[in-house]
Amino acid sequence: MPAHIGRPVIRLAAHRVTTDALLDHIAATCRDADDPTKPHPRLGLWKRLIRNTGVEQRYWTRPLQEATAPSSVGHRAGVAFGDALDLAESAARDALDVAGLDPGDVDAIVTSHTTSWTVPGMDVHLIERLGLRPTVTRIGLSTLACVGGAQSLVHALWHTLARPGARVLVVVAETLSTIYHESETTPQSMMYRALFGDSAGAAVVTGLTDETSADLPTGFVALDPLELVMPNSRDRYWGTIDDEGLHFDSTRKAAAAATDAVPYITDWLGKRRPEWAIVHPGGPRIIDDVVTSIGLAEKAGRYSHASLAENGNLGGTAVLDVLARTHDDPPAPGSPGALIAFGPGFTAAGVYGAWI
Repeated sequence: MPAHIGRPVIRLAAHRVTTDALLDHIAATCRDADDPTKPHPRLGLWKRLIRNTGVEQRYWTRPLQEATAPSSVGHRAGVAFGDALDLAESAARDALDVAGLDPGDVDAIVTSHTTSWTVPGMDVHLIERLGLRPTVTRIGLSTLACVGGAQSLVHALWHTLARPGARVLVVVAETLSTIYHESETTPQSMMYRALFGDSAGAAVVTGLTDETSADLPTGFVALDPLELVMPNSRDRYWGTIDDEGLHFDSTRKAAAAATDAVPYITDWLGKRRPEWAIVHPGGPRIIDDVVTSIGLAEKAGRYSHASLAENGNLGGTAVLDVLARTHDDPPAPGSPGALIAFGPGFTAAGVYGAWI
């Protein structure tokens, strides 16, 4: 049975950080080791890398000076999770309002959160904060990072297939500003510190039956999920943790990882031809490569490019933001489309379906 994905609610963090402000901060804090009155000799390279991300601004839960200040891993983790949880609660409450549901109507909750360690998980915290039933089904996902939104939708779809008519609350939150460390000066660290933003997103997925299909709002009807772990691909990009906190790292292979995954995606699609696409805005090349590889014109990635420029890469929330933008200027009713995202591993997740 298909499932209806309602319009996601996106909550961006409070503090807008422009790329110009970020570059000024890097220029001020990264100086020539031999002569601190001079800029770092690699500053020009870093500026080009940061501009090439396509990000014009991003939103962080903490002001620039506070977010970039050195601190312990314990402090960083605590702040990151607290901020992510607040964003997640706000997005989830509004997603329930959009769907016209009370907390007691939710049959399952799927959460994804990577950027700080916590036990119990975000799912348990949200059940208490939102007042969900104590017997609600929980699917708490972690370590997924950028693929988290799509993977959460896949798990929601699987749940509705097992329990027709179920209403599943999907909530994704990431505080990716926590990976910013002034001590890191590798090209990869400069790119990642400029790429990411903090946010949460939530949506309700409803399994379709004769009863639940009545008077559905416009949205994406999910028909077929994709889950992929690309063979021998853990050398693309990954996360590490040390005394300073969480870090992301990668090799040059990361730039082509999404393209390498395309044969698996086209095999999944088979003879089905999407007329629109919701692609994870991990970077300009990722968007364009995926859109064109599934037979669409580059303009099909315009919502992904807009999300990247205006919000940065929001990690697992990013694909939900692109879906929300698609709701604001929707495809033709009945037209087929696909939602696709990527994450460390190298992994991918997707949903094929149609717009109603």
